Amino acid sequence: MKIQVLGPLSAEVNGGSIVPTAGKPRQILSLLALYPGRVVPVPTLMEEIWGEALPQSALTTLQTYILQLRRRLGTAMGPGAPGDAKDVLVTRHGGYLMQIAPECVDVHQYDRMVAAGQAAFETGDNEIAAERFRSALDLWSGPALVDVRVGPILQIEALRLEESRLVTVERRIDADLRLGRHAELLAELIELTARHPQHEGLHSQAMVALYRSGRQASALETYRKLRMRLVDELGVEPSPQLQRLHQAMLAVDPQLDVIAGTRRTSTFDLFAA
Repeated sequence: MKIQVLGPLSAEVNGGSIVPTAGKPRQILSLLALYPGRVVPVPTLMEEIWGEALPQSALTTLQTYILQLRRRLGTAMGPGAPGDAKDVLVTRHGGYLMQIAPECVDVHQYDRMVAAGQAAFETGDNEIAAERFRSALDLWSGPALVDVRVGPILQIEALRLEESRLVTVERRIDADLRLGRHAELLAELIELTARHPQHEGLHSQAMVALYRSGRQASALETYRKLRMRLVDELGVEPSPQLQRLHQAMLAVDPQLDVIAGTRRTSTFDLFAA
């Protein structure tokens, strides 16, 4: 079985899709896929589907959705498959689980690659770190669960995954900056800062990439615009780290030219207290 949640929902067995067209069964499949080998309690599934407005027939209806999923699973498995659909979509006391290996679900592949990238990043192996982070990000084909109606549980999961994706992008850019790829990063960072106009980490990376590319004035202008935005929209000044980065650029601090060999967690942390 192969399941994708980092983008449009996809679930295949022997090349055949088991994704239902109805919204609520899609929610159930998505939630079970996020926790392979773990029991998802019935109350959790009900909360995801109906929130606090549970119908009187909630348990019966949930069982019907599970049956529908098993039928699609059984059809895809075919008559010659070892075991049957009940061995994959398993009933346990108080809940259900997908009895599949974590590597069958793209989000768990993603998490493993990110962990490997972070381990390499922390030891200063920037080439491996950048490669692992890039491979993790390549698993995404759109926003997480983009075509699934999300209830309160899946909404939290989708937000968590999107935040993880952005952090991984930052880490990959930091690894690339360590490797001296500042010029190649400029177009990407301009796009990212436009999409995330209040994100200090991305703006700090854009400032460093511009500065190292010989564009000090553009780096300082990036800071000025961000500061105006933060003050006007949030009523706050940039963080102390970003202010120190700005001052370092004004002073042409040689520390700004440090590229590889550091184990600091990010460009931002170069100017942490």
